[in-house]
Amino acid sequence: MKRVAVFTSGGDAPGMNACIRAVVRGGLHYGLEMFGIIRGYNGMIKGDIIPLNSQSVSNIVQRGGTILKSARSKEFMTPEGRKKGYDQLKAHGIDGLIAIGGNGTFTGAEIFFNEFQIPTVGAPGTIDNDLYGTDYTIGYDTAVNTALDAIDKIRDTADSHDRIFFIEVMGRDSGYIAVQSGISGGAESILIPEERQTIDDVVSVLKAGFDRKKSSSIVVVAEGDEEGHAAEVAEKIKATIDVPVDIRVTNLGHIQRGGSPTAYDRILSSRLGLGALEGLLNGQKNVMAGIVNDELIYTPFHDTITKKKVINSDLLRMASILR
Repeated sequence: MKRVAVFTSGGDAPGMNACIRAVVRGGLHYGLEMFGIIRGYNGMIKGDIIPLNSQSVSNIVQRGGTILKSARSKEFMTPEGRKKGYDQLKAHGIDGLIAIGGNGTFTGAEIFFNEFQIPTVGAPGTIDNDLYGTDYTIGYDTAVNTALDAIDKIRDTADSHDRIFFIEVMGRDSGYIAVQSGISGGAESILIPEERQTIDDVVSVLKAGFDRKKSSSIVVVAEGDEEGHAAEVAEKIKATIDVPVDIRVTNLGHIQRGGSPTAYDRILSSRLGLGALEGLLNGQKNVMAGIVNDELIYTPFHDTITKKKVINSDLLRMASILR
């Protein structure tokens, strides 16, 4: 293997640049020629592939986003699009790939490997922390801390005005951000896709607070909760609760994807990037590099995509007790 290309795909996550840096400098250390694919699978199809050297990844470890850009590619979902991508890789002499992304990225990578057999190793880059095969994903720690910072600030104004705030955090299929930011932010209730909580359950918690003369509350809602988005949940609460309350809704949105990565995310990203590169050189293919119990492991893309990563039940138990 002489030429390796790295790309980022799907939603951006703080730490992706640190991962790119580790892949590139690791490859240069082992005598490889390193390349970057701009805008993920779209760039692969278009041949937007550039050489990378040590200077290319200098001074990026602290930056959010991704210097290689990211995009979703409908064309890559077609056999014709994937063939174009393969032809471009061959034209550039690419022998192996490092894919940084999430579920959609690895779904595409598995199909691409099965069709064209180009060795590919993934690094899990998604703030949702929903990938099986790693305890934590790139960007998750930063996203939780961003959400927590917002919750702390909203708590101040909630307390000042005796309000109930419903705060929506990202997590279409996963409640990891909601659980950890909710527990650390002292939320009275946390709604996530993995655990069924009814509107009546939330009302019961809020009423118990009123009985204790509690004048303000925070409810954290993962965007994928079965009761709906935070605004929908708030409307249902208004229609159900039988005491006068001042309810407000805040959707943190894409602020959770941005910003400088935490120290933890920079180290995790570097371990995963170098681990993915070294795995590729050692014959790993069609797998994702992950960290489980502080050990580097490789999980087949198929398992990463299809197996459900469950939230620690003790966290849910603790959240229920501490609220």
